[in-house]
Order: sequence, then structure tokens, then C-alpha cells
Amino acid sequence: MSKTIRIGTRDSKLALWQATTVQQQLETLGYKTQLVPVKSQGDIILDKPLYQLGITGVFTKTLDVAMLNGDVDIAVHSMKDVPTLLPKGIIQTAVLPRANTKDILVYKDLDFLKTNGTIATGSLRRKAQWLNKYPNHKVEGLRGNVITRLQKLENSTYNAAIFAKAGLERIEILPENHIEIDWMVPAPAQGAMVVVTLENDSFATEAVSKLNHKPSEICTHIEREFLNVLEGGCTAPIGALATIKNNTIVFKGVLLAIDGSEKLSVEKTVDIANYKGFGKTCALEILNNGGKALMTAIKAAL
Repeated sequence: MSKTIRIGTRDSKLALWQATTVQQQLETLGYKTQLVPVKSQGDIILDKPLYQLGITGVFTKTLDVAMLNGDVDIAVHSMKDVPTLLPKGIIQTAVLPRANTKDILVYKDLDFLKTNGTIATGSLRRKAQWLNKYPNHKVEGLRGNVITRLQKLENSTYNAAIFAKAGLERIEILPENHIEIDWMVPAPAQGAMVVVTLENDSFATEAVSKLNHKPSEICTHIEREFLNVLEGGCTAPIGALATIKNNTIVFKGVLLAIDGSEKLSVEKTVDIANYKGFGKTCALEILNNGGKALMTAIKAAL
């Protein structure tokens, strides 16, 4: 174990927390490691919504290049940021035990829920689901790392903003003034961390594979397969959540119009032994029940 495994990561506080967690686990197993932080375009360009940047994997592309150039050996990502199709030569090697999957509303006052209000989010999925439930509300864009977004909320006239609970919990900045949005279907793989390696690097791949958590791998595989079949390379308001209960996988997926005016959903169960292809089955049910036309409209709108 004399080789040092160079761990590529974004340089935000949350990304560094994730990478440090992987670093500690690898070092516990006896491996030597080194963190290599880099800044992605998604962290630099904050004045446009993510879907307008025109880059697949805006938060992961810089690390992909660093890996393929031989500057880092592995990369740690929030799995929901990772494109469903990885670059040639890079493979998914470990999904760590998943954290909380829920979205939360960080609010100043909840009275606006009964009347008119403005919430902030940079996510098409969150925007569409919110407008589907609260069509009289306004949704404004909000970009930046979680700390920046919390500060922007505090200094704005917004009533509230939506965050992934896992991220705020991980770096211990979860405000008291929050509620879980139980009805909102999370992003595919939300709350999960993934470690990727180079396909031809047997040393790093063997080391990282020891960190894999099979139940989390199965659930995120289903959700990302659902996403891949539905979106076909197009950003769209898609939510998906698979959970395991007594060897049964329970799945819920949604596809919405960008303005929330239309919502298609699917809820299905399958035995855990038959999980492969389950995400595709659920996606095809959506596509065959109005999803194809809705995806065409979403692509035209973007």
C-alpha cells in the first residue's frame, strides 16, 4: 500500500467534508491518501441557472478531466450531480451509505404558505414540484454553495429557500427554522456520495470498492436508470426515490412540466432480487402515459 491515492474534490466546504470522509475511511484501511481540491465551472458561474450552462455534469467535468489527465486518482461527488453516463475510462466504484434524502424548506416565516410568497431554488425539479402544489407562488433562482445560499436567503426578500437536508446536516449548519418537505420527491441519488476511479487503475479501484454500501448502490442505480431513460440527455424536472423494505424495493418517480402545470408519477414495488431494469420499467410507464409529449415540451422550453 505504498502508493498515495490522490483524491480529487471540489473546494466547497461540503465537497471537502465528503472527500475527507472518504479519505478517513481509506486511511483506516491502511491506504495513503492526499486531497486535491479543484474549482468547477458550476462553482464559478453563479449568475445563470444550471440548466442554462449547457454542460453535462457541470460540477463533475473538471474532476473528470483531472482524472483522465492523471492529476488525481479518484474523485468524490454528490451523486445527484453526476451525469448518468460517465466519461469513457471512468467507472463508478463505491456508493457510501446514504444520508437523509429529503428536501427541506428553510424559512423566515411560514405564513406565506397560506397566501402569496416567493421561494428560492436553482433546481428545476424543486421549482416544478413547488409550483405544482403552490401555483400562486413565485420561484426565483438561487445559486452558490450551501453556505452562500443560506446567506443570500437571509439578505433577500425571499420567504424561504429549498435545500437538500443531507448537505446542511453534514457540515452542521442546519438552521432551526426549517421543515422537511415530505411531499417533494428528491433528486435521483440525493443524499448519496459516490466515488469514481479510472477503469485501468486496479490499485485505486480495489481500494475504493471496499467502501461500497450495496443497499445504497441498488437504490441509486434504480433512480439513475429511471432518470437516464426519461431525460435522454436533457435537463428536466425529474424526481425519484427507491427504498428497501424487507427485501422489497419501493419506488416513486415523477416528471413535471417546468411550470408545474402537469405532473406524471409512478409508484411500483419489486423484489430486491429483480432490481436490475426496474428503473427503466418505471420510466417507460411514465413515457407511455404522456411522458413523451411532456419531455418534448420541456426540451422545446429549454
